[in-house]
Amino acid sequence: MIVSVNPEPERSQFDSLLSLTMDELGKLAASSPKSMLKLDGRNFEPLVKEVLEAAAKGTPFEDSIKLVGGQKFPDIIAKKFYGIEVKTTKQNHWRTTGNSVFEGTRIDGVERIFMLFAKLFDPIELKCRPYEEVLSEVVVTHSPRYLIDMNLTAGHTVFDKIQVPYDTLRKMDNPIRPIVDYYRTKLSPGEDLWWMDQSADDPASNLIIRIWANLSRLEREELRDKAMAYFPVQLSKQPTKYSRMAIWLVTREGIVCPNIRDMFSAGGKGSIYVGDAAITQVPRIIVHLLNRLPAIREQIEKTPAPQLSEFWEIPTSEATKWQDWMKLTGTYFQEDLGGKSLHEILMEKDEGFSTLTSPPFHP
Repeated sequence: MIVSVNPEPERSQFDSLLSLTMDELGKLAASSPKSMLKLDGRNFEPLVKEVLEAAAKGTPFEDSIKLVGGQKFPDIIAKKFYGIEVKTTKQNHWRTTGNSVFEGTRIDGVERIFMLFAKLFDPIELKCRPYEEVLSEVVVTHSPRYLIDMNLTAGHTVFDKIQVPYDTLRKMDNPIRPIVDYYRTKLSPGEDLWWMDQSADDPASNLIIRIWANLSRLEREELRDKAMAYFPVQLSKQPTKYSRMAIWLVTREGIVCPNIRDMFSAGGKGSIYVGDAAITQVPRIIVHLLNRLPAIREQIEKTPAPQLSEFWEIPTSEATKWQDWMKLTGTYFQEDLGGKSLHEILMEKDEGFSTLTSPPFHP
């Protein structure tokens, strides 16, 4: 993250320059509304730059106004320290999608940025405010971006919500982390964030969306193993127990499964063996779990503990994540299995006191 160490130059004079610029743009809109209504964002930026240059004559900002253009942020800079991001709309509203939270294209040295928003709709209106004061939420297109609201009241920015100042957030190595943590607190049961924090530990999402029925048998088995590792809640009787798993399949794995319950329940009930004793009429999902226990453990062991904490919605650690999964799984499924609980059977299996076998499960 690029951070300037320059002292802040002439803030009051820059405020005056912006005020004069807005006055001049307002006069142009009043005198030539038809011409201005024909403009779009691409050709409105040069107009703003031209008006700024004229207003800067005789000020410390004379000959320092630059139109950057391209994909850089912000669009216009002054004295290599101040910036103006220009947005336009042809609709009668003051909201639009802003720049990336990561600010990877921010120009080196620019520390104070202002949002100049032109509503090119009859009647033409213009507003200009400090950038951080108009960012209300974070939304997702191809990456997390700020939502701009030029009418946002004080105390209601996304930075107020996450309780991290803008200048602190933008200088973080991973600025999306506090935002993700905040939005997670707003989830209802069964909901999840479809865009997750992209870190080195997170798997990349598939670009292609596929249908469950088109997957190979091996792909289905691996996905079932992951689902059992990440979402033991599906063993419970909660009405929303498949919701987060369905979201995970689409957003992380690029898989649409129209009948997600059938991933595990197809085939009715089956049998398992605890030691030499056969137990019949066991839910198919438990048959699958016990049949695939080594593969499920492998998924848990290679998944970082912080990611598992997000899936399980409980704290865990690298040292305890397997034990935590067994305990959590037993908590969700409390039916009797031949006089033992699922947690007891899992513990016995883990300690090597029992041999569990069952017919292969291939719905």
